[in-house]
Amino acid sequence: MSDLSRELVERIRSVVSKSELGNEPRPVNLHEPEIDELEKKYVLECLDSTFVSSVGAFIPQLEERIQNITGAKHAVAVSNGTVGLQVALFLAGVEYGDEVIVPTLSFIATANAVSHAGAVPHFIDSELGSMGMSPAALRAALEACVRENGVLINPETGRRIAAISPMHTLGHPVKIEEICAIAAEFDVPVVEDAAESLGSFVTNSAGDLQHTGTFGLTSMISFNGNKIVTTGGGGVILTNDDELGRRAKHLTTTAKLPHKWEFEHDEIAWNYRMPNLNAALGMAQLDKYPRFLEQKRRLALAYGEAFADVEGLKFVFEPEGTMSNYWLCAVQLDEPSLEKRDELMQACHDAGLLVRPMWNLLHKQRMYAGAPVGDVATATALHASLICLPSTPRLAQGL
Repeated sequence: MSDLSRELVERIRSVVSKSELGNEPRPVNLHEPEIDELEKKYVLECLDSTFVSSVGAFIPQLEERIQNITGAKHAVAVSNGTVGLQVALFLAGVEYGDEVIVPTLSFIATANAVSHAGAVPHFIDSELGSMGMSPAALRAALEACVRENGVLINPETGRRIAAISPMHTLGHPVKIEEICAIAAEFDVPVVEDAAESLGSFVTNSAGDLQHTGTFGLTSMISFNGNKIVTTGGGGVILTNDDELGRRAKHLTTTAKLPHKWEFEHDEIAWNYRMPNLNAALGMAQLDKYPRFLEQKRRLALAYGEAFADVEGLKFVFEPEGTMSNYWLCAVQLDEPSLEKRDELMQACHDAGLLVRPMWNLLHKQRMYAGAPVGDVATATALHASLICLPSTPRLAQGL
């Protein structure tokens, strides 16, 4: 084991060993949900009501709670984050054969949602500070386009640039105001992939804290089992546009017209509504959300202190002017190296610390080998240098 591998293991262990999870005789996972009696109570209430599918009291309660947390005017609960992003893109006007600009450093769902919407992802670079979409790369991609009959066209493919979908990486807010300003110059809507960022805020140009997912025309937050709050599977579409909020709910509930007994539908739509059973689990989680967020940030502070003087590695702090939920804490190699990264991760796994790398770059996935891609040097370096640390909120106990 190299000196740096030993140092990484020791520094992680110095933090997680102070919690009950870190002292258990089993591996320390990347991220575990906390499920206890409160979740069981709410789920049992749902079961007793017999409303376990797409109708029930917990669904609108969850939507209202998310509106209160994020400040979004409309929140529409759906069965998972990928379909939520698909519908968010559709609501923004993405059509079959269009292109959507996305970061290549993202989870596969970002590109898949674009494909499910009938469009083609156009991959661009990230920037170091937030690990998210680079505003400079975005501007370069848009400036390379031409406008024909009022429509922005990629001259290399002949396809319309229909939307821009930045992702808030590991919960750290991207430079979303700058991205939105560039998008407005070119009259292209922004659809935020805010899957990982419930509880993350940006100090906006007015000096106020504004939640991620509320800057673009539409957005999506995920409630997958590994997120800060889980509904098992699930997500929510956010928008401040009244008509889009109405259509989001209509389209995700099969576009059924209200009637006591008739089954009349007015357009082709989806059955993407979150089940009440999942929403019941989510409401219990949301009761704990303030504690989860506080624990996440306390854990990040402890990791930051633990890695403050490690030569060759640095902890990834929230970008300036933001408040991150630190969904996944991470360290970064001073010099990108896949070989060194994997060596460090192997040492951690051997020690029962189940760290993870960043996702493989999307333009390298076999399904997207023919998609347009720009210069992605920064994303490539980030992929070769980032290691995600155990980030379960309960690891903050004892800190």
